[in-house]
Amino acid sequence: MLRAFVNGRVLGDRGIESGLAVLIDGSRIVEVIDAGDPRVAAAQRHDLAGRLLLPGFIDTQINGGGGILFNDAPEVDSLRRIAAAHARYGTTGLLPTLISDDLEVMRRAVAAVDAAIAAGVPGILGIHLEGPFLAPQRRGVHDAAKLRDIDAHGVELASALRLGKTLLTLAPERTTEATIRELVRRGVIVAAGHTGATYEQTRAALAAGISGFTHLFNAMTPLQSREPGAVGAALDDAASWCGLIVDGHHVHPATLRTAIRAKAAGKIMLVTDAMPPVGSDDPNFRLGGELVSCRDGVCLTPDGVLAGSCLDMAGAVRNATQLLGLPLAEAARMASAYPAAFLGLAATHGRIAAGCRADLVVMDEALQVQQTWIGGEQVYGCAAAQQ
Repeated sequence: MLRAFVNGRVLGDRGIESGLAVLIDGSRIVEVIDAGDPRVAAAQRHDLAGRLLLPGFIDTQINGGGGILFNDAPEVDSLRRIAAAHARYGTTGLLPTLISDDLEVMRRAVAAVDAAIAAGVPGILGIHLEGPFLAPQRRGVHDAAKLRDIDAHGVELASALRLGKTLLTLAPERTTEATIRELVRRGVIVAAGHTGATYEQTRAALAAGISGFTHLFNAMTPLQSREPGAVGAALDDAASWCGLIVDGHHVHPATLRTAIRAKAAGKIMLVTDAMPPVGSDDPNFRLGGELVSCRDGVCLTPDGVLAGSCLDMAGAVRNATQLLGLPLAEAARMASAYPAAFLGLAATHGRIAAGCRADLVVMDEALQVQQTWIGGEQVYGCAAAQQ
């Protein structure tokens, strides 16, 4: 039997509209139609009570959640718990992110993600390997002892995932254009991050196949008058995508607004860089032996170094509207349609449109998540009113 989401304000391809119904058959959206269509009366109706219905959020950078750091427990059960923690905040698709670690831990992480996707763990789309092929001088909280240059063995490991998408963050100046081309040939999505690359080095890496920038501005060469750096190359390039951490701490809102205006339309996406406190009552966790504390929305080491974030994706959307002044429709697309396109999933994810997966989030007027649906199944929130 078809199901119909009715009596809501729906973000479709034309913007946020009332008077629509979203027809769902199993895990897929059949069609977005007028609420008066006869097919709605024949379907099982889910009353949204005037609330917002948005495409489920897609986060390409989640280090942990629910009290778990992926590096500490690269296992299927950990992925299940991390995904469930973020589903509370509207995230219906994610790349669990492994911070720079030993190669054996990387193998276990890749195997765990493969197993999780095979088992149908809701929300797992692939893996993000953030390192260890990074620049030591731009490592942030990454353990210097884990950093290394990428070789043939590293290429094999980075492209070992059988199911889902692989995103690899590396410092382009620490490798070769041939290596980047080989990674892309194997299906790896390559992003620049934690890099000391010059503008020219970054441009050469873009030509070789790099298609994204991990947490733009943070841990990369800045835009300057005579050396545009990695940031300048990112903003100057029309084809690549940039991830932004919109938490009010990683990057000043004015800088973010400037980047959004400079970058080609549809190429800026929201990321959280989330750590274990998201979806947990414990504000503390350990990273590389150091105790990290999250206070007032900031995750800091004892030395005051930013260590990821305690941002969730619903919070990122709210911040994009409140701190940056973006329309809700654009903020929501930055959390759904644009990351889906970055991952090569635009035909099936990130939109409320015929043929797409029924990955949906219901939000109230304050942009607080009320319900989350993954593949047509409700995974968070009170049961929807049915008729």
